Amino acid sequence: MSKLLPGEAMILQEHPHWITVIRSLILPLALIVLVVLFDFTVFIPRSATDWAAILTLGVVALTVLWLIAVWVRWQSITYTLTDQRIKIESGVLGRQEKVIPIDRVQDCTTRQSLFGRILGYGLVEVDAAGAQGAEVLDHLPKPGDFRDQVFVQSEKRRGGVEPTPQPLVTHTTSGI
Repeated sequence: MSKLLPGEAMILQEHPHWITVIRSLILPLALIVLVVLFDFTVFIPRSATDWAAILTLGVVALTVLWLIAVWVRWQSITYTLTDQRIKIESGVLGRQEKVIPIDRVQDCTTRQSLFGRILGYGLVEVDAAGAQGAEVLDHLPKPGDFRDQVFVQSEKRRGGVEPTPQPLVTHTTSGI
């Protein structure tokens, strides 16, 4: 969990969407499928079965190590929104942190592909005053919610009027 400043309140904290983990596992899982298919379809002489078993176990072990590395890398990226700042943390052994004060945010743009809209992830670009280029938060879950919260916190920080939530309008039909 990210350290907070005195008087700071956590609004949102996210890791990249789980699709990034799945995308990273396509190659190792395809390799396991190929090795298993090879084990069951190719006739192997009795003397070579030990080598086939060693090869299969080696591929499985490499896949497990790959999975651990992908999981650790996924967990090491954190997007944090507080009432004072946006903090982007990344890195496993070396750590990199980017902090954007919420009152310096000038623009917050979201982009979602069709697949991203279906699975609920997208890209958020945060443009801050004094920064060179926008900071990109890629594969962020629920990017619209993050953008809306950035807007709300930015307005609060600047002393603007906080948007009031509109009541839900429900349509009822009478049984006449």
